[in-house]
Amino acid sequence: MLSANGKVVLITGGSSGIGLETARCLAQAGASVFEMSRRDSEKPGVTHISGDVTCEPDCAAAVKTVIEKKGGIDILILCAGFGISGAVEFTKTEDARRQVDVNFFGAVNMVKAALPYMRKARNGKIIIISSVAGAIPIPFQTFYSVTKAALNSYAGALRNEVRPYGISVCAIMPGDISTGFTAARVKETEGDREYGGRISRSVARMEKDEQNGMSAAAAGRYIAKMSLRSSLPPSMAIGLQYKFFTMLVRLLPSRLVSRLVYGMYAS
Repeated sequence: MLSANGKVVLITGGSSGIGLETARCLAQAGASVFEMSRRDSEKPGVTHISGDVTCEPDCAAAVKTVIEKKGGIDILILCAGFGISGAVEFTKTEDARRQVDVNFFGAVNMVKAALPYMRKARNGKIIIISSVAGAIPIPFQTFYSVTKAALNSYAGALRNEVRPYGISVCAIMPGDISTGFTAARVKETEGDREYGGRISRSVARMEKDEQNGMSAAAAGRYIAKMSLRSSLPPSMAIGLQYKFFTMLVRLLPSRLVSRLVYGMYAS
């Protein structure tokens, strides 16, 4: 059984899905858990803070609230995000910018708000929820893949910037998870005729995989367990299957990887 030993945790995107299950697991383990999201969400053992990760003042206010109540933040877990799908050619620029703003800069805003306190305390863990799509770019989910690849690079670089201050950073990459994320995906089907129906086929395959994937509760337990470890790797995938896939991407020729992904999600 997990023991959080009174750790103070701030989670973004904790009102649903993986974030919610992670918050529940850590609260049950004895952590003082704060959850920041736009949606009002009062859960047993979890204190809700209303805020939008794309708004820097909201992020600063959320961190300040936790500091004032608990004196510090031991673990920052960044789960906030959403997905869009569609062909690059037909994706509206404003939709792509919104994707980057929430998924990438939402994490950046929270880290900037929390780092001064963690650095002063010379303690802290930052867990960034990325995706296997960051390591294996998915066609017709290009901008989602871009944001997750950016988070992986961000976590890797940040890790070495803050290492001297006792702060560790890890990007955790879930694969297919059965959550409300699938239904919430913003789907752009324009261009499907021009692309021979490949847009709709690709997204349907991905959504079927998600619906049959790991439960959000199992993913939340894994993230909670990792966040309480004494040391963290720079990145890791959730589940043996996806750890194997991400390892293959590093080992196989890029042309072969591209062909395999084409066969799965672009044909």
